[in-house]
Amino acid sequence: MAAKIFIDQMFREVKIDFPPKRIVSLVPSQTELLYDLGLQDNIVGQTLFCIHPADRHKTKTIIGGTKKLKLELILELQPDLIIGNKEENEQQQIEFLMKNASVWMSDIYTLADSLEMIQNIGEITNKKENAEKIISDINDGFSILAENLPVHNIKPKVAYFIWREPYMVAGKNTFINDLLGKLGFENVFENNSFRYPQINHSDLIEKNPEIILLSSEPYPFNLKHIEELQHLLPKSKIYLVDGELFSWYGSRLKYSAAYFSKLIHQIFN
Repeated sequence: MAAKIFIDQMFREVKIDFPPKRIVSLVPSQTELLYDLGLQDNIVGQTLFCIHPADRHKTKTIIGGTKKLKLELILELQPDLIIGNKEENEQQQIEFLMKNASVWMSDIYTLADSLEMIQNIGEITNKKENAEKIISDINDGFSILAENLPVHNIKPKVAYFIWREPYMVAGKNTFINDLLGKLGFENVFENNSFRYPQINHSDLIEKNPEIILLSSEPYPFNLKHIEELQHLLPKSKIYLVDGELFSWYGSRLKYSAAYFSKLIHQIFN
């Protein structure tokens, strides 16, 4: 293997033995991407939350959670490449790993960022053609979605919940917010000063969203939470949604557009 220099999404130069033979992934959506790129034999470590593909979860070394990594165990695996994410991983832990291994970091705010990440990981793992196919499938799906969106004079107002007690929602500069825009929605908390603001009942009543989406992760919202919020906003349409298809920014995006199309049909028909 010959060392090559690559630029990650934090604009860092990362020296990587190319192609990398031993890879540790610190983020579930990027782990799934590695498998879909055909790198199942190269992955030597992944997190507790890397549940896709399910049949591989028990065959790899589990290196902790995304924010509670087992740093010494990761180094014992002698990875040629560690792949993480600025938002999902803890800064001090990443900085420790950077001092001891080749760490490539993603930084995702938009669908365009995710497609760039997929392309870049394809390049650094010598799976460029496979990455291009995944990108093409994602682009095709979102193009079809855009062509079939219902036409509204004013964008429907939406709130996307990620947590309860306290309530937290997706705000500005988040991947979820970008996808809500792709669905033709206006995020009522987009102008909040925080990316994932905490809100209370008064905030919600003031914003009065027409549509409320309750995510399946990281908090597992269920039917009783629809009832809870419906009492507060009786005129709002409230739905449980698949959080993976709204927030996983890897190859799972191949399935997101079709899911969004069905969701929109459910909401407006």
